[in-house]
Amino acid sequence: MSEEQQQSAHAQGLQSGHRRRRGRRKSGTRGADLWRPVAPLEDPKPIIPATDPAAVVRSLGTPPLQGHGALVDYYLATVVERAAGVAVALAATAGLLGEVEPEDEPG
Repeated sequence: MSEEQQQSAHAQGLQSGHRRRRGRRKSGTRGADLWRPVAPLEDPKPIIPATDPAAVVRSLGTPPLQGHGALVDYYLATVVERAAGVAVALAATAGLLGEVEPEDEPG
């Protein structure tokens, strides 16, 4: 590429707003030390599966999609329940699955 072609390409790039950004650091700023030692994490608490994972989605009401409300409710609930099932499977695989405590019956 000749010098004229390079200058022309550079000028076109500047005109179209495509300027190269060069990563410059401000003096005095330091990056994070990614390899520093960190404190050990606490042992994870047992994960207890939700009895009705789609309850939160249903509490928000029907999505505002004209003519598709009931169908969208069904699909959203299905996706949330499937995601909850995968989460329970992962928790079981990691040995973190807790058990639901039985509720005290009045009497």
